[in-house]
Amino acid sequence: MEGIVKLNNRIGSKIYSMEIEQPEIANLARIGTFINLYPKTASLLLPRPFGISEISKTSITIVYEVVGKGTLEFSGYKPGDIVKMSRPLGNGFTPCYDNATHVLVSGGIGIAPLVELAKHLPGKVIAVMGFKDKSFLVGKMQSIGATTYVASDSGSEGFKGNVVELLKKENIIGDYYYGCGPKPMLKAVSEYCEQINRPIQVSMEGRMGCGYGACVGCACKVKTADGYTNKKICSDGPVFLGSEIFWE
Repeated sequence: MEGIVKLNNRIGSKIYSMEIEQPEIANLARIGTFINLYPKTASLLLPRPFGISEISKTSITIVYEVVGKGTLEFSGYKPGDIVKMSRPLGNGFTPCYDNATHVLVSGGIGIAPLVELAKHLPGKVIAVMGFKDKSFLVGKMQSIGATTYVASDSGSEGFKGNVVELLKKENIIGDYYYGCGPKPMLKAVSEYCEQINRPIQVSMEGRMGCGYGACVGCACKVKTADGYTNKKICSDGPVFLGSEIFWE
């Protein structure tokens, strides 16, 4: 499938927000699903997966960090450029529509898939966001109506430390939790939720080859009655219950 780049703006250090016009994909997109973008450079064979950050009637928005040749290519796209992309993939978040307190916990670029989720949650929404240094998308979360807390490793913004330390310091207790970010962070947040007896849905990150479940390159361990089994992040996930992940 092909889409048309509407916007591709830098919103942070090596962080870009790209809006892609593609009505069919926008109609199919669900909260927490992802798409593959295919680089035009011939030497870059594998597609790059990106969580969908926002969904409109005719377009989707992704937020990405320039970390290699593929994302460097994407950062140079201009409005009007054609981009080859997949349909929405994976199984996303299941929003809890209770008029309750929802806590969204993210690390780095993991904030992106939580933006659309925040738009659909009733009740109080609290976004607890962790960054290495400078933040991004905090204003977006505030414009949606979320109460925001920021932690940074460097201490340059907000609380100096990690998101779990911030949750404890501010005594942030919600009814439902949702997380996206690096695996160590998701493990720590899931363990925290277990301690306070709250459910959490986590969007797992993993290196993906195909994005369709064929290559088995993005497996994660999920608990079973007698141990664990491997499930594919791309097709079984990327969203799982934090309590079902076999954390290592």
